[in-house]
Amino acid sequence: MSAVTAEIFTKDHRLLPVQVPPTVIETLDVAEKAALVARIKRLLVERDATLVAHYYTSPELQELAEATGGYVSDSLDMARFGTECQASTLVVAGVRFMGETAKILNPEKRVLMPDLHAECSLDLGCPPEEFAAFCDQHPERTVVVYANTSAAVKARSDWVVTSGIALDLIRHLAERGEKLIWAPDRHLGAYVQRETGVDMLLWSGSCVVHEAFKADGLRKLRARHPDAKVLVHPESPLDVIAQADVVGSTTALVEAARKLPTKKVHRRHRQWSVP
Repeated sequence: MSAVTAEIFTKDHRLLPVQVPPTVIETLDVAEKAALVARIKRLLVERDATLVAHYYTSPELQELAEATGGYVSDSLDMARFGTECQASTLVVAGVRFMGETAKILNPEKRVLMPDLHAECSLDLGCPPEEFAAFCDQHPERTVVVYANTSAAVKARSDWVVTSGIALDLIRHLAERGEKLIWAPDRHLGAYVQRETGVDMLLWSGSCVVHEAFKADGLRKLRARHPDAKVLVHPESPLDVIAQADVVGSTTALVEAARKLPTKKVHRRHRQWSVP
């Protein structure tokens, strides 16, 4: 592996937890929820709409998407599903950049989001104007951005990647001798750089959820459950990734949980039993 070290852009664009919009906690009772689900099902038919939901949304939303002919997956796969379904309208249950991505891949469809204020800390931590100015300072570098970014940031890039294809693409660019700018996630960028040895400048952003995962806490959890497998998303810090049995995208982790012989997994710092 190359000794080249990824240089992190000096300004820290990581958000503090208090800067992230709060999670909305539903307080509907059983009857209210049933009535709302029935209304949503009726409106989806009346408006020729299909519901797509991200893995990170509530179980009720995921169940509703699947029950109405919609789809549950990661952000890019949700958008791809839109190109295959016949509905003229996509309802995207996720954060804002997911709705934008769905519109990019489905320009002829109407794309609606239940909440335009649902945000991603990686997206918020990479303001398009600041990022464009940073790229302009390094015109000799190829710009690669992660899918968790706004449409404006994607438009400034040369390549857009998901966590599932990042390593393959960066290795391809390395073979061409290209030097890179990577944004917005410093942890995913550091992981990719470590695995490929590519000369990279890293935008200093991160996911507030993955940033909170600590290696020491994971070590303690593993000690209490030595038979459990550890599944880690590469947005996590490197010292957390180092303890993983499987590193991969959300979809890859779901598939790994289904296929691993053990029935107990630690997905980052949460313990789940696998049916």
